[in-house]
Amino acid sequence: MIDISKIDYSVLDSPRVSMHLFHPRSENIAVHGMDPERDIFITVDQGVNIGACFYTVNQSGPNILFFHGNGEIVGDYYDVGQMYNRMGINFLPVDYRGYGRSDGTPTVTSMMKDCHLIFEFTKNWLKQRNFTGPLIVMGRSLGSASALELAHNYKDEIDALIIESGFAFAVPLLRLLGVDSDAIGFEEKQGFRNIDKIVNFTNHVLIIHAEYDHIIPFTDGQALFDACQSKDKHLVKIKDANHNDIMYAGLSDYMTAIKNLAKSLLINQDRMTEREKSN
Repeated sequence: MIDISKIDYSVLDSPRVSMHLFHPRSENIAVHGMDPERDIFITVDQGVNIGACFYTVNQSGPNILFFHGNGEIVGDYYDVGQMYNRMGINFLPVDYRGYGRSDGTPTVTSMMKDCHLIFEFTKNWLKQRNFTGPLIVMGRSLGSASALELAHNYKDEIDALIIESGFAFAVPLLRLLGVDSDAIGFEEKQGFRNIDKIVNFTNHVLIIHAEYDHIIPFTDGQALFDACQSKDKHLVKIKDANHNDIMYAGLSDYMTAIKNLAKSLLINQDRMTEREKSN
């Protein structure tokens, strides 16, 4: 794991930025209850635990570590977790500080540091329980920053990357959310650098974006796709969809793309296993 003490996004950590960038809310535990086999807490700092739900169904199936959008919580993905499980995919959504059942207060710096600790925890958790399938890192909207941070730093440990409704550039997004980037002295090079980070990841890449996304335009998804150097990359445009109805407006295309990626990864894994046996 990299030295996360050097991660610094302090220019974006002021309350006047966080109030626009993060929209945390608590989870109503009574809705889905607590399941010790599913509900996980990941320690990221002294007295700070991040809530997660690991929906597992198949020890040899693909595993998706998922970072959600800024107004969502892990509890919103209960039905989605069941859907992935029916496809034979283990789905592992995680929260941010202050979201769902998590402790603390969200900031950009803590989010970008925490994703490294969450990644390390997840790898160990899967290994200890003999989950041997491919590891996919996925980020939606704000979560694309965490996903691309991991893909950039651990490209040899991640089999595939999925970016859904992800942003390529920070300044236009901040301005749309109500943050005056000039007033806080923010420049693109100080930000998440999503478009730079995707260049470094050359394994399987799937980018899914809504045709009429009014928050993060489709051109951002196209820019990420164009910058990506992977020889196995796919861009799926969900027609007639917007930022917050993308999965429902294009559920079939959305899930088919992920299912095809998962199938491809399993085939490649089987081929590698056969090669190792023959050597």
